[in-house]
Amino acid sequence: MNTQTEQVMRQWTLAQPVVSSFLTALVRDFSTRDDILQDVAVAVLESASRYDPSRPFIGWALGIARNKVRRYYRQHLREPLVFDDELTGQLAVAFERVTKHRSQPLDHLRDCLRRLDGRGRMICGLRYTEGLKPAAIAMRLGMRPNSVAKALQRIRERLRDCIEAKAALSEPQP
Repeated sequence: MNTQTEQVMRQWTLAQPVVSSFLTALVRDFSTRDDILQDVAVAVLESASRYDPSRPFIGWALGIARNKVRRYYRQHLREPLVFDDELTGQLAVAFERVTKHRSQPLDHLRDCLRRLDGRGRMICGLRYTEGLKPAAIAMRLGMRPNSVAKALQRIRERLRDCIEAKAALSEPQP
């Protein structure tokens, strides 16, 4: 895999939730939305060599999503188009703008998660990556469920404090 394809894959990982939200606004049926999202992911990967890294990735991916939605509605004329093409374009621009403002707290979260100690990071991963409940985490780690719940509470507080501190440092000073 070449470097540009690898970079596009990394960017797609960050852009995928935004593209999914955009498609949710345009496509009523969730199953159809998921199919279109998969088509967008394939198209992004297939056209990785045509992506210009000097331009915003999310805008580029949203453009591909717009084209896939247009194609879907052309092929399925029996379903009404929710928005016209102009409004769809404006919606894509709005999603791109909102993403710029929301990505910074996620960057702070990633930084703060890296700062967690080994056990805290493990508990957090089991809860939020693997989706385990405190009782299941307790069994896996040989802890009591109440101890896990309390540890998760402390972890969330530390993460919140860390994110708020980073946000305060990154705010422009008057």
